[in-house]
Amino acid sequence: MSKVNIKNIGVFTSGGDSPGMNAAIRAVVRTALYHNLNVTGILRGYDGMISGEFKSMDRKSVANIIQRGGTVLKTARSDEFRTKEGRQKAYEQLKKHDVDALVAIGGDGTFTGAKVFSEEFDIPVIGLPGTIDNDLIGTDFTIGYDTAINTVIDAVDKIRDTAESHDRLFIVEVMGRDSGLIALRSGIGSGAEAILIPETKTDINALLSRLEHSRKDKSSKIIIVAEGDDAGGGFEVAKVVKEKFPAIDTRVSILGHIQRGGPPSCMDRVLASRLGVAAVESLIEGKSSEMIGIVNGKIHFTPFGNAIKHNKEVNSELLKIVEILSL
Repeated sequence: MSKVNIKNIGVFTSGGDSPGMNAAIRAVVRTALYHNLNVTGILRGYDGMISGEFKSMDRKSVANIIQRGGTVLKTARSDEFRTKEGRQKAYEQLKKHDVDALVAIGGDGTFTGAKVFSEEFDIPVIGLPGTIDNDLIGTDFTIGYDTAINTVIDAVDKIRDTAESHDRLFIVEVMGRDSGLIALRSGIGSGAEAILIPETKTDINALLSRLEHSRKDKSSKIIIVAEGDDAGGGFEVAKVVKEKFPAIDTRVSILGHIQRGGPPSCMDRVLASRLGVAAVESLIEGKSSEMIGIVNGKIHFTPFGNAIKHNKEVNSELLKIVEILSL
């Protein structure tokens, strides 16, 4: 693969924010400058690309951001970019600002747009997986996932203190509309009695049986529910449990958007840094329309078409671990 003559790389974040996006932006900017390239930050994702919200970035632009959650470039979802006319406006803005390559940081929707855009127009695009759900094919972990599950662990540990003090059952709902990977790992890490996820059919009767036959001397019980589980989420599960066991003091906690925020973990900072460096160097080498991930500890490239619209299969070993350790 021959090197291409890239002079100005545009970088943007799109879709839901995730901890570590700033570390990725920092790595892209500093790697581009290391290779004597210009960098243009695009604010508010595809929406900002269409409206021309561009700014030149230098070393100072990304100073003191590696530890910050969210994204300094802001993010938004764009209905206009879904149209051919909207993408044409975006391309014209890129040409106006002399941007000749892109690094897109986001998830499924970001890469869906990037795939179509790179097919329609002659501009290379490389993607970095920034999503707390960890639901993209082509990387063992996505930027933000490690921080999100540690946020859940911290919250559940605190909830368990209250649960033990009052002999309560807590049903904790976590993010995961289509993917239960946050629920699965955080549930194992927090010692949950049961974990309900979208990838498996929830047998509510089996859950009730497990609660009925669990150790009577347990002073607390935690059930982790992904918001997209077919049982209907935390409040619906609690309703069924209360009807079956009215004597059990059952409470619901919806963790919500706290899972997206906060300083990124060391793992997410290092992951984002590795991927940001690889993104710039892969553009220089002539790569395009691919997402960069880490598989078995090594940089891995996956075409956008294979990275998007795929949910990871749930590790059956992890599901077995949940059942064994909940005794």
